[in-house]
Amino acid sequence: MKKLLVIIFVFSIQFINAQDKELARAKRFFDKTYYAESIVLYEKLAEEKPSQEVIKNLADSYYFTNNLVKAQRYYRLLFQNYNKDLDREYYFRYAQTLKATNSYADANVALKKYYASSTTSRDSVYFQKELKELENVSAIGNRFEIKNLGLNTPNSEFGAVQYKGNLVFAAVKLKPGLFDKKFKWDNETYLNLVSVPLSEVNAVEPNISYFAQELKTGMHESNAVFTKDGKTVYFTRNNSKNKTRKTDDKRVSNLQIFKAELVEGKWTNIVALPFNSPNYSVEHPALSVDEKILYFASDMPGTFGSFDIYSVNINKGAFDTPKNLGPIINTDKREQFPFVASDNKLYFSSDGHLGYGSLDVFVSEINGNEYAEPVNIGLPLNSNLDDFSFVIDANTKEGFFASNRDGGKGSDDIYQFKETKELIVEDCKQFIAGTITDIDTNLALENATVMLQDADKKTLNTITTSADGKFSFTVACESSYTVVAFKEKYTNESKTLTIGKTRNVTNDGSLALKSLEAIKLEEKQLAENKRKQEIILEEEKKKKEALAIIALNEAAKKAKADEIKAEEAKKKEKVDAILKQEKDVVKDDKDRLIIKTDPIYFDYNMWYIRKESKVVLGRVVALMNKYPGMVIEIGSHTDSRGNAKFNEELSQKRANSTREFIIQSGINANRVSAKGYGESVPIIKCKTDDACSEEDHELNRRSEFVIKKL
Repeated sequence: MKKLLVIIFVFSIQFINAQDKELARAKRFFDKTYYAESIVLYEKLAEEKPSQEVIKNLADSYYFTNNLVKAQRYYRLLFQNYNKDLDREYYFRYAQTLKATNSYADANVALKKYYASSTTSRDSVYFQKELKELENVSAIGNRFEIKNLGLNTPNSEFGAVQYKGNLVFAAVKLKPGLFDKKFKWDNETYLNLVSVPLSEVNAVEPNISYFAQELKTGMHESNAVFTKDGKTVYFTRNNSKNKTRKTDDKRVSNLQIFKAELVEGKWTNIVALPFNSPNYSVEHPALSVDEKILYFASDMPGTFGSFDIYSVNINKGAFDTPKNLGPIINTDKREQFPFVASDNKLYFSSDGHLGYGSLDVFVSEINGNEYAEPVNIGLPLNSNLDDFSFVIDANTKEGFFASNRDGGKGSDDIYQFKETKELIVEDCKQFIAGTITDIDTNLALENATVMLQDADKKTLNTITTSADGKFSFTVACESSYTVVAFKEKYTNESKTLTIGKTRNVTNDGSLALKSLEAIKLEEKQLAENKRKQEIILEEEKKKKEALAIIALNEAAKKAKADEIKAEEAKKKEKVDAILKQEKDVVKDDKDRLIIKTDPIYFDYNMWYIRKESKVVLGRVVALMNKYPGMVIEIGSHTDSRGNAKFNEELSQKRANSTREFIIQSGINANRVSAKGYGESVPIIKCKTDDACSEEDHELNRRSEFVIKKL
């Protein structure tokens, strides 16, 4: 058992030692920029013994060899697990990898963090400004027609320039041999300058040859630029002497610019330019229009960060001291591949100015010794990956550039392009337009004043309308504006509009104003209408009240009629009942209800109640006591003999005597009335006194007890 533990312990120490050696070896490759070899080791270490150094160097190795998809994976892992104390540069690199996968929103988040920690003028405000400008460039749409050339291979091709009917560019060895030396940065063989007839750039099998055997070495040669007479070439090559590669103290062979002259068909007098150095790179030569200035890229001391664009004056073959083009052109990142077109515009590639991803092509107007703010040249020439070595004929608007974008044939491919749209960069704008009209007549109003105000009610612009009443303002997107219109003798009107982000939309700001005269007329008419309406309402009110009174009267009449009817019914009921129950109560031929009694006799021409008559009246009193609600009228009648006036007075006295007797018998005076009719209501009418018998006269002399109420 002890022996087994010792073996395991020894094996573990050996395994740890082996890992440490692999880590050190990977670090050596990484420091020498042998990224293709460091990746192999770091991938294994990332599985077996991950650490911040391993993940960071593996991500950087992929980043520097342009495998941005894999670099993104390890940068993400780096931020997830080793975020503490990371240099801000890693936000920038991570953002570039995110752009490579079209994750622009996430890339902008990373870039915000990068710029937020800036200590220079390129801070968050600068980033927002560039972000807006890139949006404006994108809004132009596709500016170029591009085509991948048929000469491209799975390896790198770039740096294309025209020379005497041919296209000269950089490519790897045409037929690499098994033992050919490879560039340990990305494991490709070294680049050479090659040439193909322009007529064959899109051929299936183009006739590609080395541009000049005398310029070919076992090192990189690329990015040639020729003088207009075709007799001088400047190109990029590794630091070398007598075709032997030279290195700095870190064993890195930096790039340098060489010059050669065409003598009797051969390139001779090949010399390195005097400002080259073994300690930094000088690359990508370009000539000014008058060929008195050489532009190039370099990471020499004095740059703003990585590679910057420089210029150097050429005086009769001699070179002055190079000058950095300054912070307008250069950033703390890479600015490379300069080119000056015949219209004096400087084109270059940069990943420091905000673009669509990695290196993008930018353009700056040259004005003497000054350079305009660079502008991204747009889509689809620029992509989410590297776009560089741009050259253009300013007259034909045609040219070439290189890119490692998706859809190519391999690594860097050469593309042919034609510019189809001008580079006019404008902020997002919309329009507020409309017509000022009279609201009543719908006619356009001339000389109306229209003001445009911002969200703070600050007046931005003022327009006076012409005969057509029309107006138009140009406004910024994603803002709020108010349109105010007024005219003498008219009302003021306004409208607030919120502007979206879609470009060149026209928003309707039309307003209709009302004439003050029309308002007065309307107010007058309104008052008149109000007065008429009040009269109508008053009449309707009176009509309703009258109808209500009529309705009430009708209701009262109906109620009265119903009451009378009910009373009549009740009376009839009582009459029927008393007729049935009382034999002394009868109805006469006049439909009167009468208390039937024996005759009441009075002495001749007298009115006092005789004794025998009191008995008869006692029966009347008894009946009235039985029916307390009974009201009677005593009607006293005489015969026709004698004076009519005397008869009327006598009958009234007799009726009164009868009434007094009944009242004295205990009946309330209100229940008894007395009426003397004299001879006016006879039972038997006598034409003369002698025409009637004594019996007839006796019938006419009578007292009647008419029941008025029960």
